[in-house]
Amino acid sequence: MRKLYVLFLSLFPSLFLVTAAAPAHAADNGSWSVYPAASQIAARPYFYLSADPGQTIDDKVVVTNKTGRPLTFRLYAADAYNTARDGGFAVRTVAEKQRGVGIWAKPAKSRVTVPARGKVTVPFTLSVPEGAEPGDHPGALVALDERIDKGDGAVALGVQRAVAARIYLRVGGPAVPAIAVEDVRVSHHQPLVPGLGDSGATISYTLRNTGNVTLNPKVELRATGLFGRTLLARELTRIPGELLPGQRVRLSEPWQGSPQLDWGDVKLTASAKDTRESSSASFFALPWLVAVVLGAAAAVGTVLFVRARRARTRIV
Repeated sequence: MRKLYVLFLSLFPSLFLVTAAAPAHAADNGSWSVYPAASQIAARPYFYLSADPGQTIDDKVVVTNKTGRPLTFRLYAADAYNTARDGGFAVRTVAEKQRGVGIWAKPAKSRVTVPARGKVTVPFTLSVPEGAEPGDHPGALVALDERIDKGDGAVALGVQRAVAARIYLRVGGPAVPAIAVEDVRVSHHQPLVPGLGDSGATISYTLRNTGNVTLNPKVELRATGLFGRTLLARELTRIPGELLPGQRVRLSEPWQGSPQLDWGDVKLTASAKDTRESSSASFFALPWLVAVVLGAAAAVGTVLFVRARRARTRIV
């Protein structure tokens, strides 16, 4: 069977393999790494920059080759965003439209060849336009290997690999932290017969950064049943470590052992520095068998009521 090669960058421009810098380490995929040049004070795991509108910053990025042969990279700046799946830190591809750091930062070289076991330091400038909005503008400097790894198998997926050193840029002006919880929903997974089988629920919601600074959010979940009984209370862990300005992420939280028969509310409270917002949704838990029986009883009752009315009408 002829192999079918699919290039991820062509079909899904936001989905390509990027290793971004972790807080304590340079960005590294085992073959090459990208990181800020060391300052006079200390090494930097990523770029933390600040500037006013109209200001230009000069800095340097280092690309290190850990393999035994020379490697050539496409070097470019990119905007950052939160992935829709889990809120992870990701950057735009070279083919995507850039709006912030991706067009403000310009490496001195767009392509660089790094010798085996060597490194190259590349200067870059970051020019903040006069009309730039205040607040955080996250991005990255990306070293992209433009070769295509074709993979194996009947259907081979072409993948380009890249490593990105994060840029955290803050533009001078009012900093406005703001967070929102939106579209809270509760879906139940009930056994057919009450008491025979486990019940569960999935609580889904959208977490959105409505301000202009990066947030490190916390989300608290509280569920109450009839008469205000507390059914669930916990702090959620499946949330993004960083929620970038203007970004929204759709998240879900499993609720194992949710009530099989109850009526109540689920409340989610999101907080970060100087901001806190809540949103809630009502739920009605009812086992399938009980729902079917009640539905059938309602249908029979409706039929009997209609027949009784018709009989009274004929008598009159």
